[in-house]
Amino acid sequence: MLELKGVSKSFGGLHVLRDVNLSVPEGSIFGLIGPNGAGKTTVFNLITGLLAPTAGSIEFQGTSLLGQRPHRITRSGVARTFQNIRLFKEMTLLENVVVGAYRHMNYGIAGLLLSLPGYREQERRARERALELLTWMRLEHKANDLADNLSYGEQRRLEIARALATEPKLLLLDEPVAGMNTGERAELMREIIAIRERGYTILMIEHDMRFVMGLCEQIAVLNFGKIIACGGPDAIRSNEEVIEAYLGREDEDDMETTGAQA
Repeated sequence: MLELKGVSKSFGGLHVLRDVNLSVPEGSIFGLIGPNGAGKTTVFNLITGLLAPTAGSIEFQGTSLLGQRPHRITRSGVARTFQNIRLFKEMTLLENVVVGAYRHMNYGIAGLLLSLPGYREQERRARERALELLTWMRLEHKANDLADNLSYGEQRRLEIARALATEPKLLLLDEPVAGMNTGERAELMREIIAIRERGYTILMIEHDMRFVMGLCEQIAVLNFGKIIACGGPDAIRSNEEVIEAYLGREDEDDMETTGAQA
């Protein structure tokens, strides 16, 4: 579904990414891990058009994303969340998710100003879909609460619901369980599996190694801007270069702590 070939990114003399090759199969949950500063979020910014690569190609379902503006990439079926939560905190949960649905609405200025039937019908459908997505994320009972009143974990789940409102084929999650407790992480793992089962492909950045290893079928490891390993969880756990660069040599029970500190 998504393919990066020979992607590099430099800022002046600073080489953030070097010859990155990445292939995300349709219908998969794919993890991208590595130490802080390895270039993971830069990969997301390149995919979503916030940055342009210095070299290489990025294709989504066989179509190049190079030179496309972020809103065009969203329209093509790519949505993301951010490491730093970006919600409209003065709006309700329902309103936040409806904002994500606006890319599908086409009622024109006249429809908006005159509240024509087409406008009212699209607004109704958008609100129904928003409530459905809040239900997926177990937030429907707070639909009319202000986003600012949510816990940190709930805000992260709301951001996922809003991203899903754009009706993506590929969902990019940037550290989705950051700030969550053990119970919240377990719940989100189940929710992400359910999202995949509904037909979405997921690419995630995450430092919580238990979460990544328990959820992702394939994992790529970035270090100093280069992919140093790619494979299933067992292959990544046992890869000597990954152990040295990121996981360390603690017992498996300490993997979560090791990843968080890297």
